[in-house]
Amino acid sequence: MKMKFLLMSILTLSFYGMQAQDNLAQTTIQAVLTGNQAQVIQLAEAFSEEQYDWRPMEGVNSVGEALLHVAGGNYFLASKMGFAPPEDVDMMNLGKITGKENIIAALKKSNAFVLEKIVEVETAALNEEVDFGFAKMNKLGGLLAMMEHNGEHKGQLIAYARSNGVVPPWSK
Repeated sequence: MKMKFLLMSILTLSFYGMQAQDNLAQTTIQAVLTGNQAQVIQLAEAFSEEQYDWRPMEGVNSVGEALLHVAGGNYFLASKMGFAPPEDVDMMNLGKITGKENIIAALKKSNAFVLEKIVEVETAALNEEVDFGFAKMNKLGGLLAMMEHNGEHKGQLIAYARSNGVVPPWSK
């Protein structure tokens, strides 16, 4: 009886270990993206309401526009991978959202959406080609593009913050 229990325990643990390994890329990307997103939200919250209209020069996104660009990018990349934005998200008017609280709420909603969808991409589908419009790559590349896009704009927002005397909260 003990041997049977031991064997069943080992098989059960092996199954769960394989499940975790199957989603290794997705869960790793999700973890890194979670950290990037948290820092972008911290920066968004550190800017004053007035600073949301600041831009380094004409023709370049303001603080608020950069944050909404990240939100739109999250939905865009996910949609190309087969995950339509939530019904209550108006992609055509996402960039028209105003006010610090509304912009942060829109960004948080898009962040939660992509974090949920990342782990829904099946490991067997990671090599499937997707046309993102700006490039053709596999779904793994799409997940990495989500992570990179957020990281790129985190850097942009750090530069915006420093230009406005805002210290990134995690570096105080």
